[in-house]
Amino acid sequence: MKEVLDQLRMADVGKVLENEPLANHTTMKVGGPADIFVEPKDIESLKKTMEIVKQNRMKWRVIGRGSNLLVMDEGIRGVVIKLGKGIDHLEVNGEQIRVGGGYSLITLATAMSRKGLSGLEFAGGIPGSVGGAVFMNAGAHGSDISNILVKAHILFEDGTMEWLTNEEMEFSYRTSILQQKRPGLCVEAIFQLKALDRQTVVETMQKNKDYRKETQPWNYPCAGSIFRNPLPHYAGQLIEKAGLKGYQIGGAKVSEMHGNFIVNTGNAKAEDVIHLIHYIKKTIYEKFQVQLETEVEIVGNHL
Repeated sequence: MKEVLDQLRMADVGKVLENEPLANHTTMKVGGPADIFVEPKDIESLKKTMEIVKQNRMKWRVIGRGSNLLVMDEGIRGVVIKLGKGIDHLEVNGEQIRVGGGYSLITLATAMSRKGLSGLEFAGGIPGSVGGAVFMNAGAHGSDISNILVKAHILFEDGTMEWLTNEEMEFSYRTSILQQKRPGLCVEAIFQLKALDRQTVVETMQKNKDYRKETQPWNYPCAGSIFRNPLPHYAGQLIEKAGLKGYQIGGAKVSEMHGNFIVNTGNAKAEDVIHLIHYIKKTIYEKFQVQLETEVEIVGNHL
């Protein structure tokens, strides 16, 4: 481990930390340590990091801004690479933009609305990064990433990088090819937007952002929606009908504002959240014969 740490530091790839608590890097504010934590300073440094990781046959995974992510209390063995500062570049070329995977989705949606570029209004209240949004085909208000993505620069499990077109991404509801079929993470993306009246775009985006603030508990640490909507049902409505709003295990509680959110009341462990997820799934199945599937990505002491 020390040898890999030394190699990464010698290569000057960016921030390199040992036993870094991942609670510091998730919106739920839970999660144990990463053996080695790297925040590359640019895409070249990311490539160099991957070379060192693969040469040493280290296990690895990538995270973004830490929303939609639940890290177990034991932490993650191997190397955790965070796409953040340095991989948050933005180029605007007319109606097309090229943006780094570490760029904040909310910040991007706000910036594009101010330029009168339409297409990202749905993302005005979605926390997380561009890379994470592409990975899970994030969406809201009747639209999603698949509607605007031209192509995505992907880092695959074997350390290789490749551009995939929209069609090659095989998008569907909250999923893409990157989740199981060809595991990988989005390092940068090209989006096709459309020039519209600036005021109209800003107002639509702000309305979406306000709706999120009014209906979702972002004043508490949380990971976003815990369950996928089992269409035609909605997870939050089923949880509310089951009387589970406010139900608490340890420091983890079902939000009283929105049933599909679990909040950290201040001292939650990942174990509390997992137990609460299992309890909700069991209750919903018993009451409605509906099997809930988690939307939040759960990662533990293995990769």
